Formats: sequence, structure tokens, C-alpha cells
Amino acid sequence: MSEENKNINEEVEETEIFTLTDEDGNEIEFEVIGECEKDGQRYFAMIPVDDPDASDDVCEYVILKLAMDGEEEVLITVDDDDELDDIADYFDDLFSSEVDYDN
Repeated sequence: MSEENKNINEEVEETEIFTLTDEDGNEIEFEVIGECEKDGQRYFAMIPVDDPDASDDVCEYVILKLAMDGEEEVLITVDDDDELDDIADYFDDLFSSEVDYDN
């Protein structure tokens, strides 16, 4: 295998999918598109895997926070507006820096 092919293969990332249950009991698959840790908390930016309203031009995502429920890890919504704004700004900056305008 050439060195160039080896580097390309090393850059391929695995897609991380979570199946979440909404308040109505519906199971929805989400793909993790970003992750960060801030102030000892871990946050995930996610998009629905099968979103019929999604377009190629706009990517709306949800932000969930990792929390403990007893001894089990769960993903919860971020209820504090300031906390949510801070994390959303981080992900917006991250995603805008990843845009390749040459293609």
C-alpha cells in the first residue's frame, strides 16, 4: 500500500450513531457530528440520521449533554440558556472552520 493511500485510510472516521427516545416514546437515530468538553461537562452536537426536512444547504443540529442517572450515562437537553448559547457558539465556530469553500 502506498504511503498516500495509507494516510487517506487513516483519516476515515467512524460514524457514531445514538438511538434516542423522545418524550413521546419514539426512537430516533442521531449521528454525532461534533463533541466537546467544557467545565467538566461533555457535550454532543447531533443530527437525525433520517431527517426528511434536512437539506444539503442547511445543517440544523441538537446539543445534548452527558449526565449520570444513578450509575447510568444518559444524554439530556441543556436547559440553561447561557450554557446552551456558549456551547452552540463553540460548535458554530467549529463547523464554520470545517467548511471547504474550494469544492
